[in-house]
Amino acid sequence: MKTSELRNKSADELQSELLALLKEQFNLRMQRGVGQTPSPHLFGKVKKQIARVKTILSEKEGLSS
Repeated sequence: MKTSELRNKSADELQSELLALLKEQFNLRMQRGVGQTPSPHLFGKVKKQIARVKTILSEKEGLSS
């Protein structure tokens, strides 16, 4: 998801997106632990998406304060 798309979402939608990404990250870690090696690039991709959503959330909090 692009940053411009994230900026158009509300804080509640961003929270739900963040929760979904954290679950996906957890599932990837569990798959790696069990021995089902998912594509290694997915770990970095999900991590960057989480950081992107957190950044937008903090920007929105800064604007409302």
